[in-house]
Amino acid sequence: MKKYLSLVLFAHSIFAMPFAFIGFFLALSTTEHTFSAMNLVYMVLCMVFARNAAMAFNRYLDRHFDIKNPRTAVRDIPAGRISARSAFWFTLSNCVLFIFTTWFINPVCFYLSPVALAVVLGYSYTKRFTPLCHLVLGVGLGLAPLGSYLLVTGEFHFLPVLFSMAVVCWVSGFDIIYSLQDDEFDKQENLYSIPAWLGRHKALTVSSILHVFSVIFVVLPFFFTPLGWFYALGIVVFIALLIYQHSLVKPDDLSKVTLAFGTTNGIASVVFAVCFLLDVYFRNS
Repeated sequence: MKKYLSLVLFAHSIFAMPFAFIGFFLALSTTEHTFSAMNLVYMVLCMVFARNAAMAFNRYLDRHFDIKNPRTAVRDIPAGRISARSAFWFTLSNCVLFIFTTWFINPVCFYLSPVALAVVLGYSYTKRFTPLCHLVLGVGLGLAPLGSYLLVTGEFHFLPVLFSMAVVCWVSGFDIIYSLQDDEFDKQENLYSIPAWLGRHKALTVSSILHVFSVIFVVLPFFFTPLGWFYALGIVVFIALLIYQHSLVKPDDLSKVTLAFGTTNGIASVVFAVCFLLDVYFRNS
């Protein structure tokens, strides 16, 4: 189990999972639907299964590149801790479990489950033909709040889309920062990324622009649903951590990329979600 948790970098679930909770409780606070503990369990299971499938498939598909890259050669498949065959079957089993779980939720989630899997699995192919691969990753994680809203309501609404777009821009922006580490390797192997395409300076500019749009999308819900000071505090913290993240990384100094990518974004997502949930709680109490 420890090997598989390492394979899928389970700790990185902290990026999308808080936004899934936002989508779930957004639906409860803005519609007439009532809380269901079973639905909450289904949500968590879907998030875990979808992410496990996406990460394991990424490691499986990229294994031939990972073994050539000194930074990624220590990953579980190239290092020999998990076989490629095992990673493939782990991917497939999580896909089946994801679709199986959606069967118990509602028809909309079940019918759309293959679409969600196509997005999160398809990301791994995109770096082979487009530098916009970061945006596809963002879309994959951005399904979290919208998917959770659909789980509760079974209906589409523009409000969770705002949070989804915030995640798309936020994740795309910090994935560009993360990919700075491999810009030279990507060029050598004919892989695509924003840093390999535009260079480090322009890539950081694109990342900054995406994060500005992310802030815009987290502010927009103020105009469409009652939100208070806790949510405003969450936005302030979110913005502060985005600014801090960009202050850590320079085109000629990537020594703090891990801090910027993992720690800072993990804190940002958790704090933002907690502030949203506190806002919902006190507004409805």
